[in-house]
Amino acid sequence: MDILRTPEERFADLPDYPFDPRYADIGDGLRMHYVDEGPPAAPVVLMLHGEPSWSFLYRHMIPPIAAAGFRAVAPDLVGFGKSDKPAAQSDYTYDGHLAWLWSFVEGLELNDITLVCQDWGGLLGLRLVAEHPDRFARVIAANTFLPTGREPLGDAFAAWRTFATTSPAFDIGTVVSKGCATELSPAVIASYDAPFPDESYKAGARVFPALVPDDPGKPDALANQKAWASLSRFDRPFLTAFSDKDPITRGADKFLRAAIAGAKDQPHTTIEGGGHFLQEDRGPELAEVVIDFVRAS
Repeated sequence: MDILRTPEERFADLPDYPFDPRYADIGDGLRMHYVDEGPPAAPVVLMLHGEPSWSFLYRHMIPPIAAAGFRAVAPDLVGFGKSDKPAAQSDYTYDGHLAWLWSFVEGLELNDITLVCQDWGGLLGLRLVAEHPDRFARVIAANTFLPTGREPLGDAFAAWRTFATTSPAFDIGTVVSKGCATELSPAVIASYDAPFPDESYKAGARVFPALVPDDPGKPDALANQKAWASLSRFDRPFLTAFSDKDPITRGADKFLRAAIAGAKDQPHTTIEGGGHFLQEDRGPELAEVVIDFVRAS
């Protein structure tokens, strides 16, 4: 496996991202970067980003969550942020991402986890909840889902997948900005571009949409169908906090609330004024939802 590592100078002077870099060896010769703020022995809030962002997305949530007395942990998935980036698209699989993420969770000995997951953070995080439910104390799902191949993914997603896999230009910062309801500054857009010095670093970002199960007979779809049998029985607190302006996952929150045992009678909410990347649009508001939910449950 040919592995690329973004030069550290690419991350100099990022706005509102003062966090010390930390790295975990997760096998396969790979190093995963993560932010780890707050008391080391405090309850863990694990924040998982999606496509094509990185832990920079959580920069307005990490400080208030840590200040509230929790341990805020936000890794960069392999292929993103400061984490290592296998150079070939064939190096990335759904199962591979799950193995890398589970290695991270095990390596840091994270337990009693409050999971905050958005986009692919849910496609991976909810699988881990299904397979290792005793590790998780509660879940906050925001603009995410766990597809089984049986549900239509929609025209917006189909267009996005085609663009990601075929477009000659794939400007990550522009992609993130188009998924926000607010206007991003040039410095913020550049921060989303920072992990990718050139096209060779973008294999993981390019291939992620194609890994979403779209046929019920595919192996990843079957694995997710099996995961739903476990998720439906997950009776620890489960909260949905979707935004009001996301065309990709709109309506999935209603399904999650109906399908998962722990979602019953929870204070589900809708974040007003947020696009697909609601952490960017409404990070402090989502952080308060997380803090209140952990304290109440």
